[in-house]
This record gives sequence, structure tokens and C-alpha cells, in this order.
Amino acid sequence: MIRTATFMMALLVGGARAAPALAAATTAFMPGCTAVEGDYILARDAAQALPGFSAVPPDTQIAHTPVPGARRVFSVAELDRLAKRYNVTVAPPEQICFERAMEPLSLERVADAMRQALGNSDAHIEITESSLYPVPRGDILFTRSSLPSGSAGPVLWRGFVRYGAEHRFVIWARVRILVRSFRAVAVENLRAGNPIEAKQVRLEELEMFPQGQQAPPPLDEIVGKIPLRPIAAGTAIALTQLEEPKDIRRGDLIKVEVSSGGARLQLDGRAQADGRTGETIPVRNVATGKVFSARVSEKGRVVLTASRPPAAKDLNQ
Repeated sequence: MIRTATFMMALLVGGARAAPALAAATTAFMPGCTAVEGDYILARDAAQALPGFSAVPPDTQIAHTPVPGARRVFSVAELDRLAKRYNVTVAPPEQICFERAMEPLSLERVADAMRQALGNSDAHIEITESSLYPVPRGDILFTRSSLPSGSAGPVLWRGFVRYGAEHRFVIWARVRILVRSFRAVAVENLRAGNPIEAKQVRLEELEMFPQGQQAPPPLDEIVGKIPLRPIAAGTAIALTQLEEPKDIRRGDLIKVEVSSGGARLQLDGRAQADGRTGETIPVRNVATGKVFSARVSEKGRVVLTASRPPAAKDLNQ
């Protein structure tokens, strides 16, 4: 069978339009062509132009549907061969054509698809420009991963229409997006190395461009942590700026457990440095002033393992 296809290049080149222009857009089917929804031209589609095909089972596949923006033209000779193949009688015109059903791109559906991609039905979306060309009938989809990093101005977000058997037709829109969010803010200047207290932070509600996939940290994940560097009052706080608190802080009065073989004794010490469980820190004997190294075993406690049983005179030096 000889197939001829005339491509409507203007539809494929694409363009842009201002949002208000959508109301004036109309479906751009070529005059005289039968619009087809699926991936195949079926007997019921052919029957719209040639009633004789109504005698053929309606779901019979006659030919492939052309790609969006193209038309499938059947010549008189092709129609005669089709009529003989399906044993029908037709009085064909000079030729008939088919094209994939197209429609204007709905900005309302585009915005809904964007909200679905964001997982936020309340997101404020302002579309300033969008694809100009008609699109196949199908599902409009955008993905969160294809959304560029945002700013105060519009961003270009590319999506697609999924039509037929998992085909994709690329679309785009330039949009401003704002979502309701919260962030933790320092109420006062936070000093590096000092645990954050509950009174020093608060939650602030704001509208902002969606940034990344992670939600702002709740306050209970911030309180008690240690700033790595000073944080000014009014500044948003991120977990990357913080570290877990030390089990022992420099200057803490701690318990020192000394062990050697089966001998064990305990004394008071003063931490000379910060430390977490498993770390070794210098400790000063409160009674004698002697400094030695011990391993942090838990909060407020260190362990000193001696190579020989400690003598009383050693502990009192």
C-alpha cells in the first residue's frame, strides 16, 4: 500500500503565547480530515468518511494513525484496495484523510499537573507563557525532577502529554510558583559551640519557591544541637549548620572510672576538652590537679584503663 503523509510543519516548530491568548485558540484539525483518538485508524473511523465501512467490525485496524501534526491521506486506488480487502462497497471521493485528534493546551490542566508533581494542591501557580501548538488528547504530566531551581522570576518547566500507547508529546510553560512553607529562624544570635535552647528559635511561615525535596527541620530536631559557626538573629537555620551535642563539655565535672585487671576505683575529674562517646579527652584530677587521658564511655563519665593496678600514691599525685 502506498502511503502519503503531508506534515503540518508549523505545528511541530512550536511557539509561545501569552496566557490570555488561550481563550482565542481553536482546535487546528485540517479541513476535511477525520480526527482519530487512538494509535490506529479503525473501521469506525473510516465509516465517518465512507459509510460502507460500517459493515466492518468497528474495532478493525485499517492503518496506523499519523503522528501529531501530520495527516494520513488515502488515494482512490488505496480506497479501492481496502474496499476489496474488507468486502465492502464504497463510492470514494478523490481521496480521504485522517489525523490524530488534537486540542488546545489547557492552562488549567497544566497548572493542575504541576500541583500534582509538587504534591501540593495549594501551590500558587502563575503561567506567564506556554506552548503555542495544539496537543494530542491525553494526560498532561510534569515531573518534580524537571523543575529548575527557582528565583523571584518565572522558570521554564518542561512536561509532556502522554497519549496513545505511552507516547509523549513535549510541552512547556514558563511559571511563577509559590508554596506555603515553614522555616526555623534564630530569635537571637547563636554562638558556635553552645547548645541551642528552645527559647532561641521559632518557626516562621512564608510563601517561597519550592526548594528541593526535603521539608524544613522541625524545632525538636534543632533544639539541643550545636551551631558549627555563629548564626545571626533572624537567619534561617539548616541542619547542615549544626552538629550533635557532645557527651562531655569542657569544664564539666565528670566521673572517672579507673580499671586494671580486676581492680576498679572511681574519682572525680574535670574535663579539659569536649568529647563524644568513644573519643579520648584530657581530664584533670580534681583532688591532685594531675592531667591524664581517658575515653568517654557515656554522658558525664570517662574510663581510664591502666596497664597495672593503680597504686594509691599514683592517684593522689
